[in-house]
Amino acid sequence: MKDFNKVERHEARELAVETLYAMDFNNQLDESLDLTLLPGKSEEEMSSLPDNVTIYAKFLIQGTLEHLADIDEIIGRYSINRPVEKINCVDRNILRISIFSMLYSTQDVHPTIIIDEAVKLSQSLSTDVAYKFINGVLDNIRKKEIH
Repeated sequence: MKDFNKVERHEARELAVETLYAMDFNNQLDESLDLTLLPGKSEEEMSSLPDNVTIYAKFLIQGTLEHLADIDEIIGRYSINRPVEKINCVDRNILRISIFSMLYSTQDVHPTIIIDEAVKLSQSLSTDVAYKFINGVLDNIRKKEIH
């Protein structure tokens, strides 16, 4: 997965957030869900995506789902004023894939890049001020959880 570019990684992260959002919204956050066809995407849409994008997105989705309980517990620890279930669904899933990438992924992506990507995703997919919340939570996790 290292031999694809920054744009493909961003598209994959965006696809992962959109998919997790759809799964979360429909109460289908289940790691055993078949990800051949991603929720919210038609076969035509899936076939138009570059292979690298779908492979990396599925990696992020599956990894996030496998560690979901731990990730949500971490979010709860660092989002003091907002319980996980009260965080906007898009923001919650941006945090989830970002925490998976920082703490559980075997990919060699520096935490500051992951946080920067999360902020960009938030700015394009969420509210005007959500990026500040996401940046703060992820930066605290980076400072306290990464050794």
